[in-house]
Formats: sequence, structure tokens, C-alpha cells
Amino acid sequence: MKPSSKLPTAAWLRLLPLLAFALLAGATLAPLPAGADGVVNSSFLGGVAIEGTDPVAYFTDGKPVEGSSEFEHEWMGATWRFASAEHRDRFAAEPEKYAPQYGGYCAWAVAQGYTAKIDPEAWKVVDGKLYLNYSKDVQAQWQSDVPGNIAKGDANWPTIKADLDG
Repeated sequence: MKPSSKLPTAAWLRLLPLLAFALLAGATLAPLPAGADGVVNSSFLGGVAIEGTDPVAYFTDGKPVEGSSEFEHEWMGATWRFASAEHRDRFAAEPEKYAPQYGGYCAWAVAQGYTAKIDPEAWKVVDGKLYLNYSKDVQAQWQSDVPGNIAKGDANWPTIKADLDG
């Protein structure tokens, strides 16, 4: 029996929807900025982000300020607390601007390939982005090479985030 010359074309036509799906799925799985990707480090009880510290205060006051349950906003499955209604409203308008990088996990740990809780007192804003660390001692290690640690954290975060989403 003579092989059909149409078989390869028919086979490709059957694979076309699969290839299109794979391309589209790949496009939607492109990494998001490290601060805006759906994973937030929050307390086990109550789901409060960054231990109830006002994320906007790092930018406006230059220091961590305890948030209040009176001024809360739900975002990315966590409760964010603020020191004022103004801070809450700023965050609600632009959460990616104020949310910490790496979902609020320790920046040093993420640079090393894992996650760790944070101390809201161990922080730094770099290029308009908030980075938190486990402790002031760990932050000192992270600050020994801020650009290198951010580059490593940015490279590690998609894999870590996928494991957390798992």
C-alpha cells in the first residue's frame, strides 16, 4: 500500500490546537513582578500581611508603623492593615506600589532559594520597592550585596512562588 502524502498534513492539523494552547499557556505563565503575583506571607490566624504593619508607612514615614484593624484592606487573599484611612486608600489604589517584594517573605531567604518569615523592623526600600528580612542581622547580610541579592531573589521567586501555590 502506498503511503498517503496527506498524512503528515493531517497530523499537523491535529497538533495545531495543542500547539496554540501551549503557546497561549506559556504567555499567561510569564513571570509577574515580584510584588504582584498572588502569594502573600500572612499570619496563620487571621491572614494579616506583614504582621499588621502599614506598608505605605515605609514609603511615607520612612519607618514601620503598626497598622490598625480600623483601617484594613483585603488584597491577594490577605488582610492589610494601615495607620490611617489615607494610607489604606493609597494602597487600595496602587497595591503593587506599596506591597513588599516576594510576597512579603524574607528577601535574603528568597535570594538563597527558600522562604522565611519577616521582622517588620528589618526593611529597606530600593528603587521604589519594599524588601523585608527575617531580622536585622539577616538584613545586614542581604545589604552586603543589595543588587546581587535582588537579582538572585528575582530569579528564584518564580520557582518559590510555584511551590507555594502548589
